[in-house]
Amino acid sequence: MIGIFDSGIGGLTVVRAVMDRLPGYDIVYFGDIARTPYGNKSPETVIEYSRQNTDFLIRQGAKIIVMACNTASSVATEALKESCSLPIFEVITPAVTHALSVTRKSIIGVIGTRATIESGIYEKKIKNKNPGASVFSAPCPLLVPLVEEGWLKRPETRMIVKKYLHPLKTRQIDTLILGCTHYPLLKPIIAHKIGRRVTVIDSSTTIADDIRSFLDASPDIDATLTKNSTAVFYVSDITKQFQKTAAAVIRQPIHLKTIRL
Repeated sequence: MIGIFDSGIGGLTVVRAVMDRLPGYDIVYFGDIARTPYGNKSPETVIEYSRQNTDFLIRQGAKIIVMACNTASSVATEALKESCSLPIFEVITPAVTHALSVTRKSIIGVIGTRATIESGIYEKKIKNKNPGASVFSAPCPLLVPLVEEGWLKRPETRMIVKKYLHPLKTRQIDTLILGCTHYPLLKPIIAHKIGRRVTVIDSSTTIADDIRSFLDASPDIDATLTKNSTAVFYVSDITKQFQKTAAAVIRQPIHLKTIRL
């Protein structure tokens, strides 16, 4: 089983990408709705939540862990790798690698939660691979709540996205990393507001491709994963709006099981 966790609904974009790129693999998902968003929590709290989420997924039979949360990936990856013997995947490195492979002028923008942006993790990883790259980041704290509320096509959302992206447009970026797995749900608006000359990097698809490549190169680990085309979805809280948006993301009706950690 592939275990995937996120602070909320955004991680379902990773689930959908994994379903598309690794068809047949069994998936167990945990969305920590009761404690979302992680982006305004302290690093210590995010690390503790990530450990609890990982332990829960392992108890459900997960053999690899996917951190479908940029905030958790930015502050909790090393702590999880120290405490967990299973393969751990985070969403940041694959997005950085892809961004550097497609950028034309090495002027890259990043949007994410406050915690992700303040960690500086994207800039560090980009500069490590390409010291000459220019990186401009913008925290977008309102976007996660808007996605969680299902405000994906509201004029207020378009206005807020435009305001957040304006500083990056003035820097003439040619590549934009969506540094939160909630943001692909707003990708049409973001792509329109940032302009057609900017390549938008969706971290949900880049991490799914990374998992696929890893399993192709690791047949022993691939053999431990069940492939019955099943997906189980757990959440720490549930709302009608979450149920509606979740089904739209996965593109099929899903049953959400509530569990408190």
